Amino acid sequence: MSDLQQSLFLKTLRGEPVPRPPIWIMRQAGRYLPEYMKVRESISFNDLCRTPEAACEVTLQPIRRFGFDAAIMFSDILTPLAPMGAEFEFGNGGPKLSRPVRDEKDIRGLSTYPSREGVPFVAEAIGLMKKELGDRTPLIGFAGSPFTLATYLIEGGGSKNYEHLKTMLYSRPELLQELLDKLGEQILDYLRMQADAGVDAIQLFDTWGGILHPVDYARMVLPVVRRIMDGLKDTGVPRIYFLKGSAPYNHLLRDLDVECCGIDWTQDLSLAITQLPGKAVQGNLDPLCLFGSENEIRRRATEICRQGAAAPGHVFNLGHGILPMIPPENAEALVDAVHAAGRR
Repeated sequence: MSDLQQSLFLKTLRGEPVPRPPIWIMRQAGRYLPEYMKVRESISFNDLCRTPEAACEVTLQPIRRFGFDAAIMFSDILTPLAPMGAEFEFGNGGPKLSRPVRDEKDIRGLSTYPSREGVPFVAEAIGLMKKELGDRTPLIGFAGSPFTLATYLIEGGGSKNYEHLKTMLYSRPELLQELLDKLGEQILDYLRMQADAGVDAIQLFDTWGGILHPVDYARMVLPVVRRIMDGLKDTGVPRIYFLKGSAPYNHLLRDLDVECCGIDWTQDLSLAITQLPGKAVQGNLDPLCLFGSENEIRRRATEICRQGAAAPGHVFNLGHGILPMIPPENAEALVDAVHAAGRR
């Protein structure tokens, strides 16, 4: 077995014993790091995602600074949408789509494509990242879930109430299903391309899946998630499903064929472990805890590690992405706390 396969992160996803929980954090390559902001002085966010050398550099920055147990490739969940015909613009107000997708013509105008042809820079970036990381640190690939991508397409950007998406759900569910199926086909191809390019694990982000009634989630969202995860099984790459707001849905995820479920900060980790038998769990510190004192960060991290020890495997993470104004020294304190909890 290679040195990389002996990493704490990959061993944990396989359910093997480890001396401490591995730690990485969502959005770990981002605006809270001064070195990232230095790179951004000379390149736009969109160009950063599409320039392999720059994406590789910012992917490595948090590994150099904190020694996280896994790297996650720098990209954006909206990246695969542009070749489909939905080009988002990124500004201070978040991503914006000039023409939202809201009827049959819009949905049928979206084209699926071979990912190596449509977004070749992603595979190229993965190659550079793997070369730099070597056998020391595993690399996580990722994509947004079809439902989360659909929310951006239908709303034309971010939203507070998802009026347009829910109007489609309640008045034209077959139209929403058509969009989800098309996105599911594309995202499966996109993630298989990442696996072929060499990522060591894959995370599917379902940031907005938790806005639905559980019946609607089970009917509209879960089947396409299941098809993606089943379609990745033969790659041998461990699969993580992160559903923000998953507490009302854990009973629905029991039988989802994944190695690990990400848990947000709004639920008790011990309870989630009992609801997801046989699965590793990932999480689940409130990102805003990193604005707190070092003692409070340490106390809460230690408790999460204690709870996580009851799972078949526990990957320490935040319950969502790290925020831009978090002091880097507080992220360092978190890493130290997790390492110390493992030593105990």
